[in-house]
Amino acid sequence: VQLVEYGGGTVQAGGSLRLSCSASMSVARFNGMGWYREPPGKQREFVASIQSGSRANYADSVQGRFTISLDTISDTLYLQMNSLQPEDSAVYRCNTGRFFDGTYIPGYFGRGTQVTVSS
Repeated sequence: VQLVEYGGGTVQAGGSLRLSCSASMSVARFNGMGWYREPPGKQREFVASIQSGSRANYADSVQGRFTISLDTISDTLYLQMNSLQPEDSAVYRCNTGRFFDGTYIPGYFGRGTQVTVSS
């Protein structure tokens, strides 16, 4: 599978961005998909995950501000990000994965898109 992210950029604090991730195959084939991010100088961290036709999960730091969604018609994963803060600045990478005992385990990652939030 190939995953290509779009929609990154620079935005002021309090602003919004919508990230898209286009998959080269039917996303209905995946048990789950998600977003991770890599802040500068820090380890990769979980942002959100979703099971097709089922629940979404979020990191505490983005709960209530970010919304993950999956379009099985266009095979696209989205991440709507509102009320962005400078600490949200990172490379955002979508991924395919699976759920095991309620925990999302990522597998294959896209190359990512840069999000920069200025104060």
